[in-house]
Amino acid sequence: MVPILLEGLKRLEYRGYDSAGVAILNGTLQRVRSTGRVAELERLVQQQALSGAIGIAHTRWATHGVPSEANAHPHVSGGVSVVHNGIIENHEAMRRKLRKQGYEFVSDTDTEVIAHLVHANLASCGNLFEAVRRAMGELVGAYAIAVVCEGDHSRLVIARHGAPLLIGLGDGENFIASDASALVQVTQKMVYLEDGDCADITLERVRVVDAKGGMVERPVQVSQLSAAAVELGQYRHYMQKEIFEQPMAVANTLELVTGAGTVLPQLFGTDAEGVLHGASSVLVLACGTSYHAGMVARYWMEGIAGIPCNVEIASEYRYRISVPDPKALVIAISQSGETADTLAALEHAKKLGHEHCLAICNVPESALVRATDLRFLTRAGPEIGVASTKAFTTQLAALALLTTVMAKLRGRLTPEREAALLQALRHLPSALSTVLHLEPQIRMWAEKFAQCQHALFLGRGIHWPIAMEGALKLKEISYIHAEAYASGELKHGPLALVDRQMPVVAIAPNDVLLEKLKSNLQEVRARGGELHVLADQDTKIIHGEGMHVIRMPDHAGMLSPILHTIPLQLLAYHAALERGNDVDKPRNLAKSVTVE
Repeated sequence: MVPILLEGLKRLEYRGYDSAGVAILNGTLQRVRSTGRVAELERLVQQQALSGAIGIAHTRWATHGVPSEANAHPHVSGGVSVVHNGIIENHEAMRRKLRKQGYEFVSDTDTEVIAHLVHANLASCGNLFEAVRRAMGELVGAYAIAVVCEGDHSRLVIARHGAPLLIGLGDGENFIASDASALVQVTQKMVYLEDGDCADITLERVRVVDAKGGMVERPVQVSQLSAAAVELGQYRHYMQKEIFEQPMAVANTLELVTGAGTVLPQLFGTDAEGVLHGASSVLVLACGTSYHAGMVARYWMEGIAGIPCNVEIASEYRYRISVPDPKALVIAISQSGETADTLAALEHAKKLGHEHCLAICNVPESALVRATDLRFLTRAGPEIGVASTKAFTTQLAALALLTTVMAKLRGRLTPEREAALLQALRHLPSALSTVLHLEPQIRMWAEKFAQCQHALFLGRGIHWPIAMEGALKLKEISYIHAEAYASGELKHGPLALVDRQMPVVAIAPNDVLLEKLKSNLQEVRARGGELHVLADQDTKIIHGEGMHVIRMPDHAGMLSPILHTIPLQLLAYHAALERGNDVDKPRNLAKSVTVE
């Protein structure tokens, strides 16, 4: 069991963590924790010759309490041990209550409350499953928990509310995890729990009770995720692997239109035609990189489909008073489909009267996909690196396809225009492969960027969100402070920052705003700024003193933002390498943000 637990933790390292631990039942409860990497935990486990048939393990990303061995999971109360993903919002009240009952706290975490609460309930009812069920009734917040008890060596009890949790079914053995990638080493058969579910798991059986206390059978799904898909292979880092997987990821995402002569609304669900045709507007809810994808989609939706589109940061949307449009199509975008803020924003939109929701997501079994009536799976495959790359470009491909469908349904797409857009989408994987050949030139830029502390990214129109995404990537993994501005805003403040020590990256496609952008570039050069320009072949922007130019392939029309994303990803990657950073596990960040 111990090697399986450790391998599962290794497969979840991409999600970001600051400590790790394992607890095993073998006569007594044995626990080992470490603030280092999983490799350090593995060394400690081997030193102590830990073994047993039932155990739990966890990688923690600090929310309550600093990274330390005392705050690392699993937490223990008497013979009860708990691991937990999420945040317990009423932990302070529960802590006061439990202290009055004589419990002593040795950590600063909210999770220790769960261990003591289950222990207290177990003392009164004598049944671990019932003790966990009672604890669920007192906890407020988001959680996915797994509990073992020293007095019961045949049972594991799990529960979820607002955080992902699944069961892997084996032959004479069963497993649980927060992510399918942790289990593909041992099984492909998965059962996904719903909110409020509590499950009693032994080697031979699984019993699930729903939020109302009734026995339920959740469907068994066969995961399409392969063990090879989450392995590094020939690449140095997952981020590098995923950057170079983008042509195939986009091709897979667009597979259904590869040989098609027309676009069909049913790509987004059986009821999509009526819903999309009847939509009066579009509301996009997303966070981080997915939010930037939504911003690009706004230009497409309004410019091509002719439908009003609003894009909201999910974590802000539900905390402000908004004016809902019940006929709007709500689009929720998330790579993992478990982003807590996006899920909460979607639920808020429904409560405001929004009836029709579409998920654009990379994980078919995710909570987001299950929460919407329409859905489109991006088919990017597992994205392990914390800094999103192929998830972003496949989201953009999906949104371009949706825009094409919406434009057609609204009578704004001639057959000739539809054919041209479909051809552009089919050509996109090949165009992405061509852009990847620019890597040697980007690496030369990165050598200079790595010596800087600040950078400015500029874009106009539909390429402004791409500048924002480029700045985000540089911040995330190189730790270089970067800001992105719409180029027309340069004179309204950020021009004051420009000097020789602040490189300026400009996205310069040959579109209707090119001449405006050239004026912005001259404003930078006049103040001694060093320009790094991603220019299309025919923009007539010339390489020279203080003007470093990389030529992109031919202009890709509406799909140009997708192509311009690739060099910015490579710039961030190589700058981070030059600075000696851990590219796949940037400090303070987690891959799947399942807490608010």
